[in-house]
Amino acid sequence: MAIIVGAMLLMLMGSSQAGCEDRAEGSRQDTTKTIEVAGDLQQRQPTPTDLNYSLERYNLIRRAYWVNGQRERARTLPCPIPDPPLGYVVLFTGGGSVVGRFVVEGKVTSLNSYLTPDSEYYERSSGRGTVNNNWLADVDGSYGFNDDGVFFFTPDGRYIEWSGAYLYSDIPFIVDDPIIRHDAAGGAVADDG
Repeated sequence: MAIIVGAMLLMLMGSSQAGCEDRAEGSRQDTTKTIEVAGDLQQRQPTPTDLNYSLERYNLIRRAYWVNGQRERARTLPCPIPDPPLGYVVLFTGGGSVVGRFVVEGKVTSLNSYLTPDSEYYERSSGRGTVNNNWLADVDGSYGFNDDGVFFFTPDGRYIEWSGAYLYSDIPFIVDDPIIRHDAAGGAVADDG
């Protein structure tokens, strides 16, 4: 009897292992196909290489001056785009209350965007073991990470930094007191009433 039970367990383990191997092979095939599709799309829709100016870099340069005490230089930094786009942002608390509404000159930028790389290598491992990755200082000589959040400048040169939820658009909108309701699936939905 023990021999029969043992044989059945071995058969179950073998079929279970075969199932895992089949799933792993399917996963590898999906990954390969996804990489091929991404390559095809990149060929058909290449990354633009004809951008001649970056509002992201402009914001980062302005912020570097601003947060390092050179606010007048940040305010007067020329932008070669004659009429930078205007955007509109509403900042919310975690509970959905409106903290403020602002007009944004240019764009909203992540606090985790940088002008320079933060290390010599993108990855710590090159496949041949651990690589000694030398961390590089930011433009102000500091190391480390910024808080999660965004920053932007208003048309009158004011600097705003925010680490909460926000709504951004290129069309003006007003959200005074949003009503937060929950749909049947349990997700929060904002409604401006």
